[in-house]
Amino acid sequence: MFTPYDWQEGIGHRAQYVENKLAQGVPVVAISLDEGILIATFRRQTRKIYEIYDLLAFSAIGQQSDIEALRVSAIEFAHREGYNRSEQDVTVQRMVAGLSQPLKKTFGDFNSSPLVAKSLFAELGKDRESDQYYILEFDGDFSPCKFKCALAGTDEQKQKLESLLAECPAKLNKAIKHVEANWPFDENQNKEELRFEAALIERTTHREARFRLLTPED
Repeated sequence: MFTPYDWQEGIGHRAQYVENKLAQGVPVVAISLDEGILIATFRRQTRKIYEIYDLLAFSAIGQQSDIEALRVSAIEFAHREGYNRSEQDVTVQRMVAGLSQPLKKTFGDFNSSPLVAKSLFAELGKDRESDQYYILEFDGDFSPCKFKCALAGTDEQKQKLESLLAECPAKLNKAIKHVEANWPFDENQNKEELRFEAALIERTTHREARFRLLTPED
């Protein structure tokens, strides 16, 4: 007989499994600047920062196939919302709320594998104060951030990245150099195997913000 205790124990094992996998991922940071939102990370081969919709960007750590599935789901959600409602209704808060329920269902379903992915969503506002960030957890929980956001697989990594962002210059070019030069690599990560990746959601007077990669894609 399957008891509530068995269920709770099973959920704990699933969470521990995913957290151990995420701890191996290279973190992602995002920060609001006058020029727009800067998102930066280090990667091995596959690109990690993407545009989801006008004003919206996405990045994640975890298993690549699960990250891609989540990215596609986010794009489909955004375009469906934009078609059925309006472009103004495609917000980062509505998106993470919409993605949350399927993630919760998948995480609690012992007949399927949990999604090994933890993601960062960013929405550009008219100014730094109105930029929005959300961290979407593998179990469907989500939390907001303001002005800056650090996505990491461990609390220790997150604290180091928050310190990095606290000292980040306000200008784009200086901010990029600061993040790349002072990145707190984990002792298990080989810096020589990783390449820096950065992207900007450029702040403009139009709703259609200009998303652009600041580093070579290949």
